[in-house]
Amino acid sequence: MAGRQLKELFRAFHTRDELAFRRAALEIIEEERGKHHNALARDLQGLLVSGGAPLDYGATVLLPSPPKDREGEWELGEVRTPERMLEELILTKSVLVKLENLISEVQQWDILDAAGISRRQKVVFQGPPGCGKTSAAEALAYGLGRPLLVVRLDSIVSSYLGETASNLRRILDFASEAPFVVLFDEFDALGRSRDDDTEHGEMKRVVTAFLQMTDRYVGPSLLLAATNHPKLLDGALWRRFDEVLTFALPTVPQIRQLLRLRLKTVPHSGIDVYKYASALQGLPHAAAEKLVMDARRNAILRNSKYVEEIDLESARPGILSRPW
Repeated sequence: MAGRQLKELFRAFHTRDELAFRRAALEIIEEERGKHHNALARDLQGLLVSGGAPLDYGATVLLPSPPKDREGEWELGEVRTPERMLEELILTKSVLVKLENLISEVQQWDILDAAGISRRQKVVFQGPPGCGKTSAAEALAYGLGRPLLVVRLDSIVSSYLGETASNLRRILDFASEAPFVVLFDEFDALGRSRDDDTEHGEMKRVVTAFLQMTDRYVGPSLLLAATNHPKLLDGALWRRFDEVLTFALPTVPQIRQLLRLRLKTVPHSGIDVYKYASALQGLPHAAAEKLVMDARRNAILRNSKYVEEIDLESARPGILSRPW
């Protein structure tokens, strides 16, 4: 461990500079990983994210504050402590393998840099709403031991001429200060095709600015863009991303897996998982999760310790009738 890193740690602790502390700590973790001290690096990474116990990601964590707009009124993103693991996701095997490989690759970016091999640093998640794109971003952050920075597009897109591009620059500058997993959710709202006649000139300039910024970005963060409407994205954006992961609607067997997984920690009895999985055919993962959540609420409201058939039957009509 370099003396410089120790000095930075102590200086950051003294000034209570969370971002500087994380930056110095992550340098030490990467150095230990480079020495193949993988167990130590993994424990240090867990401690950094969880604030105490290497495996307790639910502990209270002090996270850096995201940047604000020019007027200082609106935060441009939300920094979250990831709580969902990759093992909790029910996705196709090919997508899970790609996510696992991405975690492994990001942890070895220094090796790729030394070999002159370009990183896979910008990734697009595409697929229908509610099919696990946001959850996958959180699981990536959890697996990497990094905070998840969710970009707030409602704050990014400004009514002031030129400010939207400036807000994007603030976010990417922030993502250059320390390793994050950065999620641009509902990215089609920002990266809409410049051939779209309904878009005004300012947003077309924003797309051009984003292309230039991402081309130049060499920071330590992993950049993710999630879209429900891939056909709306500007064609040039696709070429700027290193990987595209496609999320699909779950099959009935996958819905069964998801229902069992969500019921695993819930006291329940007499539930026919096969019946409800079949009823949810063609709906996204979010529908299965909501069914279990609504059933749990129904059980609590009727003062029962167990989720039973009556609770799912009461929740099912609302799940099937709402748009997804």
